[in-house]
Amino acid sequence: MIRFVNVGKRYPGGQDALRKVDFELSQSDMALLIGVSGAGKSTLLKLISVIERPTYGQIIIDGRNLRTVKRRDIAPIRRQIGIIFQDHKLLHDRTVFDNVALSLVVAGISYRESAKRVRAALDKVGLLKKENMMPIALSGGEQQRVGIARAVVNRPAILLADEPTGNLDAALSDEIMDLFLEFNKVGTAVLIATHDLRQIERLQKPVLQLDHGKLIRNDLDGRLTAHPNHELV
Repeated sequence: MIRFVNVGKRYPGGQDALRKVDFELSQSDMALLIGVSGAGKSTLLKLISVIERPTYGQIIIDGRNLRTVKRRDIAPIRRQIGIIFQDHKLLHDRTVFDNVALSLVVAGISYRESAKRVRAALDKVGLLKKENMMPIALSGGEQQRVGIARAVVNRPAILLADEPTGNLDAALSDEIMDLFLEFNKVGTAVLIATHDLRQIERLQKPVLQLDHGKLIRNDLDGRLTAHPNHELV
């Protein structure tokens, strides 16, 4: 599903955000991406979603090399990927329904089909009865659920989440993470960047650990390439 082969990302000025990263995430996998701030987690997610391109190496998604993919082919690739942000990035002048429907409208999906998909996504995250509300009237946890519904409405093969529980209390964090578990159980590959040690312990999912741009732990293939007591987050 996702394969990194010797991937590096160097920003102008010579900063290496990622260095020689190798891992493979299959369709059945859910993994947690950890590391201290600045370790390279957000950069790795941006490379998968083709927001940025690697400086060297190969990123393969369903047989396509993201380093060399043409600009016209980026949009179809991104439709396979759902992205959830910590700060929601909702449009506060649009209803919950319209926020979730936006990507379907851009893709040219008919209103009838869009409405069906939007309501199915909202039902999945427990917000069907709030489709006509404005985001500002929702709690933080509910806003994050809208973000998840928006990410899955296109029925993506891959879900990426960047610190999705960072602003939530323990109970809400559990609810959000359990949603990701449900999506993974039906065949969606899930990769979550997180600092939440409690969730890392609770979920018991494979860990990918970055340190100064290097992948020092990769539970997906059973390798541990650094001392197990290395600082986690």
